[in-house]
Amino acid sequence: METLISVIGGANVDLSATLNDAFIAADSNPGHIEVGYGGVARNIAHNLSLLGARTQLLTIFGGDLFGGLLHDYCKQQGIDLHLSDHVNAQRSGIYLCLNNHGGEMIAAVADTEVIRSITPEWLAKRSGEINLSDYIVADTNIPEDSIRWLMENVTAPLFIDGVSTTKAHRVVNALSKAKLPYLHSLKLNLKEALAVTETATYAEAAQKLLDLGVAHVYITLGSEGVYCRNAAEEWLFPALPGEVVNTTGAGDAFLAGVVYAHSKGIDFPQTAQYGLMAARATLMSPKAVNPDIANILL
Repeated sequence: METLISVIGGANVDLSATLNDAFIAADSNPGHIEVGYGGVARNIAHNLSLLGARTQLLTIFGGDLFGGLLHDYCKQQGIDLHLSDHVNAQRSGIYLCLNNHGGEMIAAVADTEVIRSITPEWLAKRSGEINLSDYIVADTNIPEDSIRWLMENVTAPLFIDGVSTTKAHRVVNALSKAKLPYLHSLKLNLKEALAVTETATYAEAAQKLLDLGVAHVYITLGSEGVYCRNAAEEWLFPALPGEVVNTTGAGDAFLAGVVYAHSKGIDFPQTAQYGLMAARATLMSPKAVNPDIANILL
């Protein structure tokens, strides 16, 4: 039977501005603005769908125009939305990003309040279908209690993306409160990893995360590549060469590549190499999801 991957978390409209020249504070900077569809969970689901995986997204769409556009766009990409929901009283998620002239992020603002509606009760109503999944992916846009509910109730391997330094703490807090703390895989960037573990190096951070109950740790290091570790081995893989057009969505693509590799029976740590290939594909695209990722990765 075809592998089913469920992805739980945020879906946003993305507003991505890239400068033509060096940033000047408190001034109007010439550049260009891209309007697209994003959200960590949505990006992961989109990448997985493009890679040919049977993918369902569990998210909340607002009752505004953006919500309808997001919903229709996801459907067009072959993402199953039958477990998602609309909340008419809420505005849809919006992600606003400012990049320098080299494509690197300067700052971003994420308005993902609507995703707080993904409560443990909301998930419990869908638990039967969630547990038909072969793999489950979640982002930390959902509340801490919901992350803990997933840790305690899902039967398939659970992968989590840390999203940001603020939200990544939800994973550590959920692990500390879970009845049987266990998480198959956690992907963080270096800043997130050091912040949530209060350590000084990625190796120390990974060890602390293993001690908390994470089985496989992936710490992305930007242009330096990725450090991955489990109880038996640790690896540092360099980043793959390629022109950087836009960094938005690269981390989401990395985790999608990791999950896809696991679904194909590829062993750790080679899954990280699939993640790097997926991230490179996104870095080479002005969009948060490269529509040609399958041609690049497969």
